[in-house]
Amino acid sequence: MADKATGIVNGINTDALRGVMGEISQDPSKGAVGFEVTSEWKGQCKMQTFVSSYDIGGQTVERTHTVMSDEPVELLGENISANPQELLMAAMNSCIMVGYTVGAAMKGITLEKLVVKTKGDLDLRGFLGLDENIIPGYETISYQVEIKGNGTKEQFQEIHETVNRTSPNRFNVANAIKLNGELKVEE
Repeated sequence: MADKATGIVNGINTDALRGVMGEISQDPSKGAVGFEVTSEWKGQCKMQTFVSSYDIGGQTVERTHTVMSDEPVELLGENISANPQELLMAAMNSCIMVGYTVGAAMKGITLEKLVVKTKGDLDLRGFLGLDENIIPGYETISYQVEIKGNGTKEQFQEIHETVNRTSPNRFNVANAIKLNGELKVEE
């Protein structure tokens, strides 16, 4: 998956990425991005989330994506799609996989395999408010990265350490971030 003549490694145009990195280094405002989604209840435990645009460098880029979520039958859903916990893990996995893919590409490493397996256990007594001593979320989320390619163990370790430092969703899951919630009751 490497074409050195075009600068494409693992599907990543490394020349274009270097250009973007240079532009952002020269003008940090070009690196400012903002994301927004809107989720709507679709009955029972089903939710539909809409992505319509995002902002980058002061410009709005139109996008159209839809993400569904539901709960398993055992948790009162219809099991039509992944549940919010699985989507949280999928979002983290996807984000760190971008980091590994780009990190390898920038080093000229062609990947043959990249898999991230993530798991976590929580106690529904916290979510259901049955025991105030039980937290409603995870105490620990564990993940394992399986990677194979023409890089050395040292190169993969360096990429791993970079991903641990720079992945936005890994950061968001690993650290407390400020959440501002507002309730708007319609009449």
